[in-house]
Amino acid sequence: MTAITGMDLTGFTEREAGVWTDERGLVLSVHFFDLVPDLPAPLDRPELLRHALARSVAAAGAGLIEAGCGEVGSLPAVRQLVKVRRPDGHGQVFIGSWTVPRAGCSTVVKVQAGEGATTGLREAVVLDQVGPARYFTPHPYGPDITGGLPHHAADAEEWDARFPDHPLTHVRTTLARITPTVVLHEGFTSLPPFAPDTAPDAPPDASAPGEPPARRRWFRRGRSD
Repeated sequence: MTAITGMDLTGFTEREAGVWTDERGLVLSVHFFDLVPDLPAPLDRPELLRHALARSVAAAGAGLIEAGCGEVGSLPAVRQLVKVRRPDGHGQVFIGSWTVPRAGCSTVVKVQAGEGATTGLREAVVLDQVGPARYFTPHPYGPDITGGLPHHAADAEEWDARFPDHPLTHVRTTLARITPTVVLHEGFTSLPPFAPDTAPDAPPDASAPGEPPARRRWFRRGRSD
């Protein structure tokens, strides 16, 4: 099924079916998964969903910068912004996505961009301005979220205007621009809604110490380099 039938591709050039790039180095892609979505909680329980996603991403060695629920093409969806290490170990890749789940499948819109030769400037400037005590903080989605890439102040949206050419800024602003323009196929929108059979019942701060997080590699779908 072609779940996404249209969106604003201004500035992008198609490289292959479902993949576009722009002159800034952004990669835009769309994906369809004919599988029951592996989201760990219902979309109407956003706190549990964010917590579980953050733990899963951290367990895979990456970092969930932010996540939230909203709508894409009038359907409930999950937005995630993730940072991962570049495969060559130099710098990071930032991935922003919307996952639109249905009962037995899902579609994803993804925007990503990696750091170039210069890395760490945004982090260094913000660290110098806010100080070490305010720079590294516990993850806002749960105090038990450890490992992976650390949560820090430089990833906050409030710094995007200061760093308009940073890949994180490009990913965040481009995803925000494209989202309202996404058109979904009526065959996809008519499918039964996503309703997981089970979902965690404990609040984020009540996770059992040492409990191994689920290793959901949602961000590995498609391209990550």
